[in-house]
Amino acid sequence: MTARTNEDWLRLLGEAEEAAVAELREVLHRGLRRALAGRAAADDGFIEDVTQDGVLKVLGGLTTFRGDSRFTTWAVTVAVRVAFTELRRARWKDVSLDRLVEDAPARQPAAPPTDTPSRDARQALLAEMRRVIDADLTDRQRQALVAEFKGMPQAEIATRMGLTRNALYKLTHDARQSLKRGLEAAGIDGDEVRAAFDM
Repeated sequence: MTARTNEDWLRLLGEAEEAAVAELREVLHRGLRRALAGRAAADDGFIEDVTQDGVLKVLGGLTTFRGDSRFTTWAVTVAVRVAFTELRRARWKDVSLDRLVEDAPARQPAAPPTDTPSRDARQALLAEMRRVIDADLTDRQRQALVAEFKGMPQAEIATRMGLTRNALYKLTHDARQSLKRGLEAAGIDGDEVRAAFDM
C-alpha cells in the first residue's frame, strides 16, 4: 500500500483514480472486519456489501472531510457507521409496528429491589404514561412513539410508516407534546418524570 497524505487521498479520489479507489476499498474492508469481528450478523457477504456501500458513501462525502484526523481513519469511521445502520435495519426487519404497540409498555429501566418508593413511583408514572398514550394519541402517533421508545431507528420507522424523516419528526414531536399535556393534566410535571427515572 502506498503511503498517502490526506491531500493525496482527496485529490486522487476526487479524480476517481482507479488505484486509489481500490486501495480505499481495501482499507475499508480491513477496518470493517476489525470493527465487526464477533458479530454473528456480520458474515463475509455482509462485510463485502457494506464495504461497497462505504466506498460510495466516502466518495460522495469527500467535501465533508475536515482534516481533523487521517483520511483513512475518517473513511473507516464512515464505513462502520454504514455497517451499524445496516445491522440496526436488519434487527428490525421483521418487527411489526402494530406488534410493538401491542407489546407495550415500552422499555422500563430496572430499579434496585431495595428502592421500593422510587420503583413504585416509576411504575405509577409508567402506568399513567401508558394510559395517556392509549387515550390521547392517534394510532399513527402511538405507533411511531412506541417504536421510538423501544429503540427502532427513525429511518426504519419512517420507511415502515411511509413517511419522510421530517414528517416522522413532526408526528413524534406532536405525540410527545400530547403525552406531556396528558401527564400535566394528570398532575405529573417534568421534574417528577426526571426524578422517577433519575434523569
